[in-house]
Amino acid sequence: MPRGNGAQSKIHYQGKDEDFVIFVEDAQAVQNWKADKSIPLVQVVNSFKIFVTHKHGAQGTFDSASKATLENEFDTSKDDECVIKILEQGSLQESDSSERQGPRNDTMGGRQAH
Repeated sequence: MPRGNGAQSKIHYQGKDEDFVIFVEDAQAVQNWKADKSIPLVQVVNSFKIFVTHKHGAQGTFDSASKATLENEFDTSKDDECVIKILEQGSLQESDSSERQGPRNDTMGGRQAH
């Protein structure tokens, strides 16, 4: 299977001033964690990186959330605590990501007749 194929699961949390997104392993892992909080977050969350979309919902450009942004929204800048709040209060979104687009071999140069 080419890289980039497969389902992509994320949690979108609409905050007061920003929209936050985290990527998770899959929907089943999130549901299992919500039913049993003793499951380690490492088995649920794909990365502990929290993204903001600048009020563009779950779409748009993903930028890293600053500590100040996290502090303003969640009253803490600790990634673990913010991720837990996003998992508990956010909405799960799944999509199939297609194969990566773009040039496949940049070393071949332009494909135009000269």
